[in-house]
This record gives sequence, C-alpha cells and structure tokens, in this order.
Amino acid sequence: METPDGQWAWVVLAAVMLTQALSLGFPSCIGIFYTDIQSSFQASNTQTSWLPSIITAVLHAGGPLCSIMVERFGCRVTVMVGGLLCGIGMITSSFSQTMVHLYLSAGFIGGLGLCFSFQAGITVLGYYFIRRRTFANSLASAGASIGMALWPLASQYLLEKIGWRGSFLLFGGVLLNCCVCGAIMRPVKNPEPAHEKEALAPETHTGTVNKEMEWGKGLKRYMAFDLLLRNHRYQIYTIGVAWMVLGFVLPLFYLVPYATSSGINEGKSAMLLALIGFINIFMRPMAGLVSQQRIFHGRLIYLFSVAVILNGLSNLVCGAWASFSGLLVYCVLYSITMSFIGSLIFQVLMDIVGMKRFPGAFGLFTIIESITILTGPPLAGFLVDITGQYGLVFYASCIAVTSSGIFMGLSSFAVERKEAKARKCKQKTIEEAVMEEKAETAYTSCKQEGYVI
Repeated sequence: METPDGQWAWVVLAAVMLTQALSLGFPSCIGIFYTDIQSSFQASNTQTSWLPSIITAVLHAGGPLCSIMVERFGCRVTVMVGGLLCGIGMITSSFSQTMVHLYLSAGFIGGLGLCFSFQAGITVLGYYFIRRRTFANSLASAGASIGMALWPLASQYLLEKIGWRGSFLLFGGVLLNCCVCGAIMRPVKNPEPAHEKEALAPETHTGTVNKEMEWGKGLKRYMAFDLLLRNHRYQIYTIGVAWMVLGFVLPLFYLVPYATSSGINEGKSAMLLALIGFINIFMRPMAGLVSQQRIFHGRLIYLFSVAVILNGLSNLVCGAWASFSGLLVYCVLYSITMSFIGSLIFQVLMDIVGMKRFPGAFGLFTIIESITILTGPPLAGFLVDITGQYGLVFYASCIAVTSSGIFMGLSSFAVERKEAKARKCKQKTIEEAVMEEKAETAYTSCKQEGYVI
C-alpha cells in the first residue's frame, strides 16, 4: 500500500501520462486515415465521420461504468482491462469488411477500452496527489499532448508503408501497453474518500425499501443527478462543456482533410496535427502553473471560459486563411488555448463538486458530454457532403465553442453575484437577530433590577 504525495506518486504520474498519451492521443490521428477509410469502403463524409465520433463519444460516455469498475476492482485492474479492450478492438478492426464492423470494433470496443484507461488514470491521481493535485493533473494532461504530437507522425509513416489496416493492427499491440501502466498503479493507503461508500439502510427495513435506497445511492454515487438538479455551478459547467465539445473536437478530425483539399500534401498536413501536440507538451504544464496563482483561487472557471472563447475565435483564422502558413498560425493559436482547456477541464470540475462527489459528477458529466461529441462530427460531415467545403466546419466550430465560453463566464458571474447577495442578506439577518437578542437581554436585566416598571 502506498501513501499519498509519496515518491511512488511520481511513478504513477508517469504511468498516467503514458496512458493519456495512448488513450487520448490515438483519436487525434483518425483524421490521417480519413480519406483512405472513406475510399476503402466507398463511404460518404457523414458515414466516415461516425468512426471518430463513436470512439470519442464512448471514451466519454463510459464514465459511470468506469466508476463502477474502479469501486469494485480498483484503478489498477480497470486500467489493465481498458488496455486489453483497446488491443482487441484495434486488432479486430483491421479485418473489418464494412463500416459497421469498424464502428463496433474500433468504435465501441476500442472506445470503451480507451475510456477505462483514461478515466481510471484521472481518478487514481486524485488518490495519489492531494497537495499538488492541480500541477499533477496538468502534467498528466501533457501526456495527451505527447500522444497528439507522435500519433499523427507515426500514423502517416505507417499509412504509407502498410496501409490503414496494417496500422490498426500494429496500434492494437501498442495500446496493450496500457496494461503495463495499470500494473504500476498500486493501491493507496488511506486515500482521500473519492469513492467513499455511504451508509446503507438499516437491516430492519423491508427488502423493497432497501433495494430502492441502494438504487438511489448507486445513482448518486455513479451519476450525480442531484448535483445536476440543485448545484447551479455544476449545471452551468456541464451544459457549457457539452455545448463546447460540439465544435471543439472538429478541428482534430477535419484539419488534415481540409489541408489536403486545399492543395497541401499529406506529409505537411500530418505535421500540422503534430505541431498542435508538440506545443501542448510545453503549454499544458505552464497552464497548470498559471492556474495555481493566487489570483485564480476560486476563479478557475473564468480562466477556463476565456480559454474557451479564444479557442473558438482561433477557428476564424483557419476558415479564412487556407494556405500552409495560415494553418501554421492557426495551429499555434488553437494549441495554446487548447492547452489551458485540457489542463483545467477536470480541475474545474473537482473544484466545483469536491473529490468526494467527483466520481458521480464526472460520470454524469461525461455522459452528457458524449451526446454532443457523438453528433458533432457526423453533422460536420453532412455539412461537407451538401456544400463540398471543409472550411465551413471551422466556422461552425467557432460559433459553438465561442458561445459556450461566453455562456459559462457570464452565467458563473451571475451565480456568484447572486450567492454574494444572499450571503450579505443572511449576515444582515444574523446581525439583526443578535442585536435583538442583546436588547431583549438588557431589558430583562433592567427589569430584574427594578429599573423598568
């Protein structure tokens, strides 16, 4: 058993970084294979777009199931099972004969494996790090940046040598390394109660009542509907992020097809995706250090909202400037703001609900988020099918992402003002009650002394 904030925590952090490089980096390279998969199955843009959409959606939607796995078997086993599913899904996908087979193997099986590896890795950091949790999350998210930098380059090289089927077969073996990372995540001694079990109903209750209470507590633990109904900050954040990802993931899938359709060769197009990843490697730790400054204490949601707004606006550069130099400028702007979003997205959620409620809040958060992730790429593919222009995808992404950032920032400010006003009113009421009590005590004392008739 390991202790939080100990030396082994840094070894686990390295394992989580590698896990994120494998699990989150992989979906970013699907754009490299987009045209070849489309040609292989004679599929439309809409049909081909469903593949990255399903992978990413299942990666997020599996949150509640991952939470159950973590509570029953621990983070270690969950990450290892995830690695096994990733390997099986990608290996079988290399033998797919239809797009439906590809949806099931790489999409559902592979996506679920990515989910287990990624989300259990995020959870284990909450156990291993307490004092440096924000910094640890930022470093871990840098692992995803490393994956985003290396996966496209490796994918382009392998695509030229062995095609998309051979590449997927090899990727299955690479993703099995998540099992090795999971083996490193030993149980923690006296962890912070992220998955603290609540007391069950007394045995004297009837079986029906017991089952109803257990179901209710299970929903509360794995899918925090009570927070969604009562916690205004959680409502704002969940709705805002769900709306954001409708457009946020689109550039990663459509940047390469957009670049190649604009006359840029495939090698340079893959370099654009790799550039986003390389900049993220250095910017995510910096984003973590910036977010730890005292000025942002209790205000991370505003830093996050500004990053989201700027990220959305950066898509205007891509849509209007289709040359290689223009896309380079876009990648720099997009990756810097993306670094702040990736570094803060889970830390903001932890700050809103606390680690005790984080697993349930995270599960529901990812379920809602996955709905828009699932619909975003196919809608963009449909837009390309009817217009024949990839540039419109980036304008649509700009509208969705920018509006979500404005919504989160303004709504959070309104809630904060309302809460401050309520606290001030409550404090005034307490002070008036104290003064009233003092006056009554003084009157009683004077009456006892005979000064009042």
